[in-house]
Amino acid sequence: MSKFISKPFSAYSSPLGHRSDDLLTRVGRGTPCGEYLRRFWQPVSFVQELSDVPTRVRILGEDLVVFRDGRGSIGVLDLHCSHRGASLEFGVIGERGIRCFYHGWSYDTDGTILETPAGAPLSNAGKLFQGAYPVHIFHDLIFIYMGPPDCKPAFPMLDVYDDPNIVVEPALERTGVMECNWLQIQENGMDPAHTAFLHVLVSGTQRGFSSEMGVLPQMEFIANETGTHYIATRRVGENVWVRIVDAMLGNVNIIPPDDQKGDTAEVSQGPFTVIWAVPMDDTCTKRYYLLLNDKRAPLKQHQRIRAFGQANDRIYSERQQHPGDYDAMTSQGPINIHAYENLASSDIGVSMFRNYLREGIEAVQAGRNPLGVVHDDRFRIRTRTQNTVIHAPPTATAAQERQLLTTIGRDVAEGDYRTKWKPK
Repeated sequence: MSKFISKPFSAYSSPLGHRSDDLLTRVGRGTPCGEYLRRFWQPVSFVQELSDVPTRVRILGEDLVVFRDGRGSIGVLDLHCSHRGASLEFGVIGERGIRCFYHGWSYDTDGTILETPAGAPLSNAGKLFQGAYPVHIFHDLIFIYMGPPDCKPAFPMLDVYDDPNIVVEPALERTGVMECNWLQIQENGMDPAHTAFLHVLVSGTQRGFSSEMGVLPQMEFIANETGTHYIATRRVGENVWVRIVDAMLGNVNIIPPDDQKGDTAEVSQGPFTVIWAVPMDDTCTKRYYLLLNDKRAPLKQHQRIRAFGQANDRIYSERQQHPGDYDAMTSQGPINIHAYENLASSDIGVSMFRNYLREGIEAVQAGRNPLGVVHDDRFRIRTRTQNTVIHAPPTATAAQERQLLTTIGRDVAEGDYRTKWKPK
């Protein structure tokens, strides 16, 4: 049913009063989406951020403290000391664990209470615990698992991580806080239409994007083993440029470089970055990045820094004249009201992701594993993300052209882009 207003000058009749879609947007402990996201490993900090004092973090509505003790062991504990509630962000990191500054209670990295010097000694030392979460370190990015212990999955490994030509690098300089709900950020990665309008056609070609990105692509959205991916195909002269982006459940996007032009027929670029949209709470999200540096075509220095428009780092008047992704996502409001939307054919990917999210939430509520959770350490998640440019002259009719772009796009998505498509 359309939610458009049917008469001019009728803002008074607009659909005010709708609430947000709480099922998909609320992330605290005990909420449906919060429990769903807790079934996946979530990044919480970079190793480079740790120092000789604890680091306070907020994730999924929980306040935690991250630290590395003298043994090099990393702990992620409940922020508030289990004695009297003082914050462990002021604690003292020791050779083993962390000590509360208030009364000296001491905790190991797994939460074990080691000492209670200000009170009677524990008769069952080592059997009582401060809240702590399991930790996994991957290329200096610290992940934690926040769900039920007996449901802890394997750490998800992408096939591209095993590529000998790829160097996985942490990207602390790209990480930033977005002042809006996590879903608005995740959905941006499943919206190939916005790349043409936001980054080129409306406000002019933006830094890091090619003018060819302004060609509105032919779009196809496909379900896969761990979520969805879109195939965006563009005609660029005698070539067809195929751009594919993966959206992995629960909150991961895999993106190819943005500076492709499509003017040279060659297998040009694979995945460039893996991005987690991690809810701090319902209205703030932090994005964490890993860069995938192909040794055959190393990243330029400017590609390592935060891309244009990804943060509130410009004056307001400039953002109004040349808005970026940050403005598109946060201007929807702290939590976008889905009841106000009028989704179009270009939003199929958004609808698909929301449907998969609902199905995942239902699976968790029914005691099943949601799609995207991996329990086999040997399993490698297939990535289709890439920019691939194929020499394919235009066809005679619009219908033939649509079919050609569809065929090439699907063939690229399901083929080996490093060996199948050779430079012409």
